[in-house]
Amino acid sequence: MESYPTRTDIPPWVKIPEDLQDPEVFQVQTLLLNSLFGPQGSRIPYIEQVSQAMFELKTLESSELTEVLVYGSHNNKLRAKWMLQSMAERCRLRQERGMLKLEEAMKTLELGQCGE
Repeated sequence: MESYPTRTDIPPWVKIPEDLQDPEVFQVQTLLLNSLFGPQGSRIPYIEQVSQAMFELKTLESSELTEVLVYGSHNNKLRAKWMLQSMAERCRLRQERGMLKLEEAMKTLELGQCGE
């Protein structure tokens, strides 16, 4: 299935039409998008420039996942996909650790109240 970007602001480093064919695609938890791309995707232009690729985000029906399409030359899109997946995994683990610390703190508070 051919998938062409809906964006009209194609960065200058993306060659038209060859770099717009066969994007690399992966899914990321929608909750991680802020950590990954900044509020309202504010860091996307910078990450695109550094990786020499172009991204398009599509929220899936479940809305718990967002599909990330990466366009660019073969090497650039593979490298950008790997980089983004690594960043997303790091964000997910950091968020998970934060939740565990929160749960521990809540349990500590509960234990402290029981002892009174």
